[in-house]
Amino acid sequence: MLPHAIRLAALVPLLAGGAGALTGAGFLGEPAGPATGSHLRYLSGVLLGLGLVAAWCAADLARRAAVFHALCLVVVLGGVARLGGLVAEGTPPLPHLLALGMELGVVPTLLAWSLRARADGKPGR
Repeated sequence: MLPHAIRLAALVPLLAGGAGALTGAGFLGEPAGPATGSHLRYLSGVLLGLGLVAAWCAADLARRAAVFHALCLVVVLGGVARLGGLVAEGTPPLPHLLALGMELGVVPTLLAWSLRARADGKPGR
């Protein structure tokens, strides 16, 4: 069940990362100059990579749990940084709030599930 949940959650960075890498700021419907657009495409490629690694981990979670846990921590750190931006700069548009929900809600839940399953001796469930 856990690998299926991970694959489902991985669709978000796969789709959003792919769309951002292909369309840049157009994906968000916001204008951007060359530097911002370039950086957004780079970060979208990183997001796409996170989704690919998550899907790869789900295929053999028992052996790839350490990579999955590290991946989750990276995503949560990004969410904490995004939350800092919300506090410092105000509420961002809805897509960013939904991403924050993934980063500080869904991903920590999957991490906790994985850690609990591993402690129970069932890391792939």
